[in-house]
Amino acid sequence: MDELNRVARTRAPAKLNLTLLVGSRRDDGFHEVATIFQAISVFDEIEVKFRQCVSGEKLAKPMIYMSLDGPDLGSDDENLAWRAAAAFMEQTGKVGHVEINLKKLIPAGAGLGGGSSDAAAVIRCLAKLTAFTDKNMLNDIARGIGSDVAFFLGDSTTAIGTGRGDCIEQIDPLPQRPIAVAIPPVHVSTKDAYRALAGSRDQSRSFALPAIGTDVTWEGLLDGEGINDFQVIVSALHESVENSLSGLAEAGARVTMLSGSGSASFALFDDAVGFPKIDMICSELTDSLGWPVLSGLTLVNMPGVELA
Repeated sequence: MDELNRVARTRAPAKLNLTLLVGSRRDDGFHEVATIFQAISVFDEIEVKFRQCVSGEKLAKPMIYMSLDGPDLGSDDENLAWRAAAAFMEQTGKVGHVEINLKKLIPAGAGLGGGSSDAAAVIRCLAKLTAFTDKNMLNDIARGIGSDVAFFLGDSTTAIGTGRGDCIEQIDPLPQRPIAVAIPPVHVSTKDAYRALAGSRDQSRSFALPAIGTDVTWEGLLDGEGINDFQVIVSALHESVENSLSGLAEAGARVTMLSGSGSASFALFDDAVGFPKIDMICSELTDSLGWPVLSGLTLVNMPGVELA
């Protein structure tokens, strides 16, 4: 393989918020949050090519090219994957040509973290391609791009997020279990969701957040320990979100919850529900609701990066 022209491939998983508590607004404009992130087996696919500048080749700034297989998400420089490459090259001082090929399978605007996961995948690929190993700097790059990116850059598929969601405490992965994720045909703006939540609260008081313990268990989640502060607000604003939650519950889910600020909702089931039963449940719900309900698993390992 030509060391000056290398290729890395990986998958970028979606996430669920198994808990999402929203506190008061911070001085930087963000809100304090406390959340449990969980990676799941719904993936975007990422390929990153890097051509290092040869001796004597002059390049004033990194050249970053991007191709997208999937829905149009706007200009390149607004895409988190492109921004991740630009930030990596600038902050690490690497010089060369970067080409990103992104196959977009995670629904956008659904609270599943697809853009953030893409950004982390690009960072992991470029770090592998350039043999860059400073984890502190990589985390700083991730946090500068978006609140959820640092989670996807970590090694554990389950983690606690605090601050604005970017302060990550990795914990032992939850066991692999089947899940269902409903994707209604509505885009929920994160800004609008926060605005609606703020409007429902008494702004004269402070909303302090309880600490989330590291002893997160599947049994505890099935017993209803998970809470999403956006759920009541978003389901009231969007009938399709409320119908998703109701449909999942009627299908026998032990827990139904909004992920992030929506619009996706997910279901957790008793251990007796596995494949292919979860596939059948999701197929029937897709027919009855009229929009996709995806079957998947909680992940116990983050995808690796393969060099080609």
